[in-house]
Amino acid sequence: MAHVSKQGQSDIRRLLIIGAMAVIRWEKRKAHNADPWLKRLLARKPILVAAIALANKLARTVWAVATKQEVFRAQPAA
Repeated sequence: MAHVSKQGQSDIRRLLIIGAMAVIRWEKRKAHNADPWLKRLLARKPILVAAIALANKLARTVWAVATKQEVFRAQPAA
């Protein structure tokens, strides 16, 4: 059985994960304004798995902004 290779540029993937880990560390220190999605994810999953999920979310956001050629508009916090 063949192994599954990682797709895409490894340097960009690494930077997204480093950024996601920075966000998670910041959210743990400043828990009063934590993103509800990230808070629920961290309650259910290990930190590295949550970082990969957050990096994926960041990558999809960056891709959407780049392809639509629009300015990013963050959703207001509930």
